[in-house]
Amino acid sequence: MTVEANRETLPALFDVEQFFADPVFAGASISPDGTRIAYLAPRHGRTNVWVRGITEEHEEAVCVTHDDRRGIKTYYWTDDPRWLLYLQDTDGNEDWHLYRVDLDAPGEPAVDLTPMPPGSRVFAAEPAKSYPGSVFAWMNRRPLFVDLFRIDVATGETTPHLERPEPTDTYLIDRDGAAAFYISQADDGTHEFYAVDPETGDKRLLHRLGGPEHPMGVLPTLVTPDGTGLLIGSYQDSDDLRLVRIDRETGAETVVAAVAGHSLCTMGMTPGLPPSLFLSERTGEVIAARFVGDRPRIEVLEPYFAEVHAALSALSDGVLHTVSSDETEQRWVVSFIHDRDPGATWFYDHSTGASRLLFRPYPQLVPDALAPMTPVEFPARDGLPLHAFLTLPVGVAPEKLPLVLLVHGGPWLHDTWGYGPAVQFLANRGYAVLQVNFRGSSGYGKRHITAAVGEFAGKMHDDLIDAAEWAVAQGYADPDRIGIAGGSYGGYAALVGVTVTPDYFAAAVDYVGISDLANFMRTLPPFVRAAMANNWYRYVGDPGDPVQEADILARSPITMVDRIRTPLLVAQGANDVRVVQQESENIVAPLRARGIPVEYLVADDEGHGFENPENQVRLFRAIERHFAEHLGGRRDTGELAQ
Repeated sequence: MTVEANRETLPALFDVEQFFADPVFAGASISPDGTRIAYLAPRHGRTNVWVRGITEEHEEAVCVTHDDRRGIKTYYWTDDPRWLLYLQDTDGNEDWHLYRVDLDAPGEPAVDLTPMPPGSRVFAAEPAKSYPGSVFAWMNRRPLFVDLFRIDVATGETTPHLERPEPTDTYLIDRDGAAAFYISQADDGTHEFYAVDPETGDKRLLHRLGGPEHPMGVLPTLVTPDGTGLLIGSYQDSDDLRLVRIDRETGAETVVAAVAGHSLCTMGMTPGLPPSLFLSERTGEVIAARFVGDRPRIEVLEPYFAEVHAALSALSDGVLHTVSSDETEQRWVVSFIHDRDPGATWFYDHSTGASRLLFRPYPQLVPDALAPMTPVEFPARDGLPLHAFLTLPVGVAPEKLPLVLLVHGGPWLHDTWGYGPAVQFLANRGYAVLQVNFRGSSGYGKRHITAAVGEFAGKMHDDLIDAAEWAVAQGYADPDRIGIAGGSYGGYAALVGVTVTPDYFAAAVDYVGISDLANFMRTLPPFVRAAMANNWYRYVGDPGDPVQEADILARSPITMVDRIRTPLLVAQGANDVRVVQQESENIVAPLRARGIPVEYLVADDEGHGFENPENQVRLFRAIERHFAEHLGGRRDTGELAQ
């Protein structure tokens, strides 16, 4: 039974802008003194920062930033109620700078506190608790070294605080800003943890951890507020990642948080993603941790937060996403993960028990009209358990549907339960959407992640085919109408799909994807290449070694481009510093020379992924046309109900 035959039972098509416009409201947090709320909302056609009193409405808010080129996504309160900070890059080039806003004069232009030459960036910033009026910023003024600087917010004066002696090594500071621990990476990729003597700076080895099971580094790493311990993600003798405390004096290990059969989520160490650890605004202690599961699982670690968490959990049937509190931890602003009601944000006063809904980021989307996301599990052909998420279109029998295999990036990330605009857009167009956490994905244990070593274009690809075959065997998918799409590694996976298995997919989308693994590794920014021992070099190979380079090229779609006959859509940001434009050009040019159907979108004002809403809309209109033509899903011609 086809989607077209059941059109009368389907929900109305949502316009593409309803999925990919900027949220009406997002990213809310409460000020340290509990009197104001900051959040993101559109202005000048871009996402900007707004501030209002906790009892005020948006009509009374003040827009305090004035970006009209590229939306702001990350901002910070400071310890001075006059100043607010935010991060911004230029057209997606990832050269992030830290800007200061004067809340007493919100109409004045923002001040760049971190002027640096191209190729340098701010990686993170946080309040310098022991230096009132200052923030710490990690940035690479030295191109290969990410050093720690102290910035006086009012004056902009910048002082080197700690410099890395080696590009792959780093210091960890305590709440006073002093070096407490040092992490070094041995030549074989082993991570070594040292205690740092506060008087002499001497280092004493405490602990070692293996390399390939931590491809993105040991995450998290956090000094305890009293400076006597180091919290890290460690497998210990388990297949599951735990939160473990390493004692600074003895090196003894204590498990702080562990859930049998589940791993600590490490994706939250990346800005913009749900946090891995929730920290007390008052004490700095870890009050809760996020674990991976069919739905994200929050483990509460502090008794006083248990009461707060219970009250917050009553506000939504989703899972806690962002959490912000004032310094007294009585007033809270929180948002929730949900598959059909994304980012609902609430204010909660623990002293009174009062709560109110602040906003829904996408009020135009009706949750009941969106498609539920269902966790599923099945074995790979070699028996490795695979976890995935299946989203089926609303209003049609789940039988022999066109299927889109949507592949996540990384590859050392993972898909998780929650709202995804691309997923919901495709489901609204009548596609079943399957997201599989193939081997190499994080969050499913040491065995699962290290099973990807040497398996690019091998078993990692087999996992995707096995997932699609499972959907066919279950009756969900039409074997003649299977598409594949993804960004970054997911784009590489799409290209592998149409080269290694050229007859399997009916259509493919490569979005900022890798075509030549060797060229990709050579063109990464220098500070990235310095720390590739446990990820690209270990999992794929070293392109500087001729024997390994030959194997790398054999796993690269560019060397198999003559096999492509699947209709292909390629999208690329011109300013991408991770996967440079050449990676897309190398695929498009030979296909066009052979007369193979390929549509090529380039956004001149984007980098590694499209951020500006007009580019998102352009991309997904093209995806809509592409899949409708080759897989047979629905398409909004402008004549259907919105």
